[in-house]
Parts: sequence; C-alpha cells; structure tokens
Amino acid sequence: MTIEDDIGFFERVPTLSQLGRQALRILAIGAESRYIHGGEVLFSAGDEADGGFVIQEGRFSLSADPDGDGSEVMVGPFTLLGEVALFTETKRPTTATALEPSTVLCIPRPLFLKMLESFPEAARSLRDIMATRLDQSVREVGNVRAILDAYEK
Repeated sequence: MTIEDDIGFFERVPTLSQLGRQALRILAIGAESRYIHGGEVLFSAGDEADGGFVIQEGRFSLSADPDGDGSEVMVGPFTLLGEVALFTETKRPTTATALEPSTVLCIPRPLFLKMLESFPEAARSLRDIMATRLDQSVREVGNVRAILDAYEK
C-alpha cells in the first residue's frame, strides 16, 4: 500500500479519523505493516504494551481469559487495538488471536505521541473524543449500579 492508501485507511478507523490528514500522514509514514498467520497470537493478556495495532485485513478473537474459556469478542478491519497503549505505559488487558491470515498496522507509542505534539489540533480533537467516551462510560456504570442496587433490595 502507498502512504496515501494508508492515510485513506486510517481515515476509516473511528478514533483516528478525527485527527486530520496531515496527522494521519505522520502515522502512515511511521507505522509498520505486520502479517499474522491464522491461529497466531498478536499479543497476550498481561504483556507490556508499547503501542497500538489497526487491523487492515482479517479477524481477531479478543479474550481476557488466558485459557480462552471466557467470553470472546471478534473484531475485524478498521479496529484499533491497544488504544490506551498509544498514550501511556500499560499492559494488554486481552489476548488477541488471529482467526485467519491477517494484516495489522503497528503504531508505536513514541510515534503517536510525537504526532500529537506536532498537531495540537489533533490532540484536542482526540481529547474531546476520549472525554465523551469517559462520560458515556461513567453513565453506563451508574446505570448498572442502579440495576444492581434494585436487585439487592
């Protein structure tokens, strides 16, 4: 894929789409493409996370249970995995296993942070997205708590 193709691809990723073409150009230039065989583990729960991955092709199973006995979520193209790892040191909360031959774009944390420093308007846009998500999550937790409180009575 060309740089322009990668920029177009990033524009279809919900979180990244708000950053603007110039910011996405930086990510497209610095991101590394990686092929993952079907059945191969991209990362395991508990691993140190040094950046994010965007699925270009294929599908992955995400599982918090190391034995794969718990609930799983299936994700595919245009999914950003490891969003928090783009901002800060963290551990992977899930194991990502390719369900079929897949390709991901790896975005290292230092590249992402440098892009945000270079494009403050992109950083502000991303901050607004994250604030909206946090607000929604807080409301959802409050709703669950209300249900649990009612159930206990």
